[in-house]
This record gives sequence, C-alpha cells and structure tokens, in this order.
Amino acid sequence: MIIPALDLIEGSVVRLHQGDYGQQRDYGNDPLPRLQDYQQKGAEVLHLVDLTGAKDPAARQIPLLTKLLAGVSVPVQVGGGIRTEHDVEALLNAGAARVVVGSTAVKDPERVQGWFRRFGADALVLALDVRIAVDGTKNVAVSGWQENSNSTLEEIVEQFLPFGLKHVLCTDISRDGTLAGSNVELYREVTARFPQVAFQASGGIGSLQDIANLRDSGVKGVIVGRALLDGKFNVTEAISCWQNG
Repeated sequence: MIIPALDLIEGSVVRLHQGDYGQQRDYGNDPLPRLQDYQQKGAEVLHLVDLTGAKDPAARQIPLLTKLLAGVSVPVQVGGGIRTEHDVEALLNAGAARVVVGSTAVKDPERVQGWFRRFGADALVLALDVRIAVDGTKNVAVSGWQENSNSTLEEIVEQFLPFGLKHVLCTDISRDGTLAGSNVELYREVTARFPQVAFQASGGIGSLQDIANLRDSGVKGVIVGRALLDGKFNVTEAISCWQNG
C-alpha cells in the first residue's frame, strides 16, 4: 500500500536531505489538513516522524501528535528517536497504531526485544537504514545516519524473527530525499529472503514510475514523502499506480 509520510519539527512539516538538519526544506505548519487530505484521497496508513523528538527526546511533540492522531481515522505509524519503553508507551497512548524503532534496535537489541514481548510485534516497526557497500553488503547506519553499526540488515532481521517481527521499514540512505527512484533490487533481495516480514520501501520515490517499478519487488508498503509535498503526484494517483500499474 501507499503510505504518505510527514516529518515534523516544532509543529511544521519539513523535509531533510539525507537526514541533515542543516538541509531543511519547510512546507508550512499545517500537518493536520495534510494528513486529512491524504486520508480523504484513499491512504489507509499514514507515517509521521517527530524530528524534534528524534533530536531531543525530552522535547517529543506528544501534544501535537495526540491531536494529529485524533484528527484522522486510519492507522498511523510514528517514529523519531525512540529510545525507551516509556517512549513506545507514550506514543501508543497518544494513538499511534505502530511505533517505529531505529537505532535503539540496532544498538541494544535485547532491550527492544523486551518491547516486542510487552507490546506485541504488530505495534512495532523496525526502521533499518542501509548503506550498501561495493560488495553488496547492507550495512545498517544509526544515530541519524551519523555512524555505521557493525551489523548488516540481514543480521538484525534474524535477531528479531524469534520475537515475531512483522514490519520492517527499509531505507537506502543514498536515495533518501533525492526523488531519484527506489532501490528495487534491494527490496527484491530482502523480501525473497524474509517472506514472513512485511517490508516497507522508503527513500527516493519521485514519480509514479518509481512506484510502478516497486510493484513486483515484494514490498508491502511504499513510504512517499517529499514527492507528495512537491506535487509530483497525489495520493489517489499513487494508489491507482500501485494497484493497476
């Protein structure tokens, strides 16, 4: 399915280029009407990233997120610097259907496996951001892409499969925010290897053709952010393309 995404800094809709807070494009302070428009145009799941909370967990935008989640009736997955069990609980209590966990799952897998036991695999999405080496190794980056972990995507997925892992949001960092197309080969590989996991493709969607290219990749969801904000196409067109080519 098509999953429209908004990134939020202090109530405003923004896009960062390759995760760089210094390269920020502002799209206004109207996230709720945007989300409601995405839902009205057929989106069945939405995606929010709290970039303020990612930078400073003490500043997490819980009141704003609560308002946004109450303003739509479709499931919303929310991420951004999730480091503690309390962070997960706070977002689920605010109305999130699923909480997106990135660096903490890589750096401290045992802690996050405990969250799987407590909240259930359906309530959690692992966000794995990869840099692909020349030899094809999928190295997972952490801390807002500032550093590489010593783990590969495959290793991390295998660590969480015994805990019921269902949802993985996989981003090819080199494509993110570029509108340069998705890494279809990456998704074909990982979905073939882990058919029990619903992978979401993220990064690089710039045209309807990019969505069409992903149709036979095995992914279950396509995150679309900047292309919608820039008016490259709308949600209805994206859904039609995903369903019909």
